[in-house]
Amino acid sequence: MRMWMLGSGSRGNAVVLEAAGTRILVDIGFTPQVTIDRLAVADIAPESIGAVIVTHEHVDHVRGVRVLSEKFGWTPYASAGTIMAARELRDAGAIPFRAGDALAIGEIDIATVRSSHDAAEPVVLVATARRSGARAGIAYDLGVATQSVLDAMRDLDLLVLEANHDEDMLRHGPYPPSVRNRIAGRNGHLSNAAAAQLARDVAHRDLRHVVLAHLSESCNSPRAALESVSSGMPRARFTGRVSVASQDRVVGPFEPGKRTALAKQLELWG
Repeated sequence: MRMWMLGSGSRGNAVVLEAAGTRILVDIGFTPQVTIDRLAVADIAPESIGAVIVTHEHVDHVRGVRVLSEKFGWTPYASAGTIMAARELRDAGAIPFRAGDALAIGEIDIATVRSSHDAAEPVVLVATARRSGARAGIAYDLGVATQSVLDAMRDLDLLVLEANHDEDMLRHGPYPPSVRNRIAGRNGHLSNAAAAQLARDVAHRDLRHVVLAHLSESCNSPRAALESVSSGMPRARFTGRVSVASQDRVVGPFEPGKRTALAKQLELWG
């Protein structure tokens, strides 16, 4: 399993997952040309991608789906509610599923879990490489980590986790009260503190990477998000790395660590 963040934030989101020759895009929130350019940076041929899974209908997740799916023959998937809410997906002939359904795409199995966000039928995802068993979770655009989300995000090798805002920066930031309340609400976005709590809850010795995503440009900073999540990680149960996705550049690839290698690290650090 390998994973690239092509970009993440309010101006666009896209993630590439790869396992045993299967490549999947999760969301295409950038324009077609930006997406193609960033795939080139990652040395990924667009023709090598087989499918796109859309987490919800907001424009920063769906902007480039129709054009690129038609251009390269990608198969788009989205929840039935998401398709109904997005003409972009209906025009692209997206294949519907229900939140909670499992998908099998090439060598990757996808579990979908309903998330708490102000969209029609939003989901978070867990991808499992069929041959190796490596698991990657993508949990962004959610206001709270429900028990079902927590349960899904356990026993991962790679985790993309929303750390949208610093609570104090949001409180004193540029947004009107209605927008601040939406962001901080149950159907909004995870704060740094909430992300830190979720990361602590699912941390274990084989979790190799936690990649913080969807940072607000007005009410957060990479340093604040990184310090908040990193400082709370239990070192006895987490020996991996916490990093931050960028809005404007490709980050990755992220890969699972071998369990024997992690054991040797623990011995060295102990």
